[in-house]
Amino acid sequence: MNKNYGPDPYQNLANAIVAQAAQDYLSALKKLKKNPRNRMAMDEAMQLEHFFHSGWYGVLTNVDPDYLIRKLREKVAA
Repeated sequence: MNKNYGPDPYQNLANAIVAQAAQDYLSALKKLKKNPRNRMAMDEAMQLEHFFHSGWYGVLTNVDPDYLIRKLREKVAA
């Protein structure tokens, strides 16, 4: 018997983790746009890029990490 209990809570959590990482990356990129020498923002952006290319990210989502990074960079550049 397969009952539909609504959205999968584990998938919701995975989506929330990826969405928060994307928001954090966007924030770091905006800080870097204002001040390219901001070392903390650069470190955060690099750590998040590492996360996006990690196995853990691949477990959480099927979204191509390079696509996500490119789209977030385009958003900041606009």
